[in-house]
This record gives sequence, structure tokens and C-alpha cells, in this order.
Amino acid sequence: MSEPPPWRIRLEQPGDAASIEALAAMVFGPGRYAKSAYRLREGVDPDPRLGFVAADSASQALLGSVRFWPITVGGETSLLLGPLAVQPGLRGRGIGIALMQHGIDAAKACGYATVLLVGDEPYYARVGFARLPPSRVRFPGPVNVTRVLGLSLVSGALLSLSGAVTRARIDHPVSAQAAALGKI
Repeated sequence: MSEPPPWRIRLEQPGDAASIEALAAMVFGPGRYAKSAYRLREGVDPDPRLGFVAADSASQALLGSVRFWPITVGGETSLLLGPLAVQPGLRGRGIGIALMQHGIDAAKACGYATVLLVGDEPYYARVGFARLPPSRVRFPGPVNVTRVLGLSLVSGALLSLSGAVTRARIDHPVSAQAAALGKI
């Protein structure tokens, strides 16, 4: 029998927000705001049932995090996975995969049918994501279509998913300053 990992996955708590933002800044840098996925997150809260962190079992230090954001694709509700971030020195230990799998299982239990992301297919394929046909779903702004991946949480749900990817809602005003900085 193998030993449990030296970390545990738990639901994100309000007090985790600053640590999650610091981790994302360290892993992705300031250029992350120019990406299409971040524009879809601007002014929108992630689904609070689907934000998870990996915490060190002893110290409770944050080792990784993942969030899922509501989006629409051609008018259909979906989720956008990300950012998925793991402390750089801890990559390759299964933390990211475990966070994603935990979130995917929770998204399924919440009744979502599909999850999209923009990322590296070989990595995300480990939890079932696959490249979508080019131009079937259209992200705002420039996106490398070979990096648009999807996962069906309900059998066959990706087969009919097509159209423009947009925010599912706006929870907070999108500031002119954020727009000027390219954050939307």
C-alpha cells in the first residue's frame, strides 16, 4: 500500500485569495492578463464550489490551486479551467493532476456538462482533455487553436458544443483601468 501524499486537497477559503494570486503571479507573470482566458475571467467570480487548493499536510502552506469559471459557448453553459498553478519546485509530483481531477469530479457533481481550457494537450490529456476541432469554439482575442481543449463531463456533450466563448455573467464592474491594461 502506498503512502498518502504529503499534501491534501481542500476547498478554497476566502483567506486563500492572496496566496493564490501570489502563486499565479509567480507562475504565470504579468503577461497572463493579456491572454484570452483572463479576459473571460475579468469581472466574473469563479464558481465557489470549484476552487481547490493543495495544502502541505503539516504546515498548511499553499502548494497549488485550481479554479473553474462559468462561461458560455454558443449560448450553452460551460466551465473554463484555470489557472492551474503549482509551486515551481513541486511540479511533477502529481499535485496539478490531483487538483484537476478533484475539480472535474466536483464539476460533474454540480451538473456541468463540459469544461474548456487553453493549454498543452499532452499534459491535460492525462485527465481526459482533447483538442477540439479548429474554430468550433471561438475564444475572444488571439488563441492558438491547437491549444483549445475540451472535456465532456456528460457523455457526448462536446459533440454539439460550438460558437463564441463569452462570460457567463458579470459579477463586478469591469474597470476602464483594467481594459486599458489589457486585462479584459
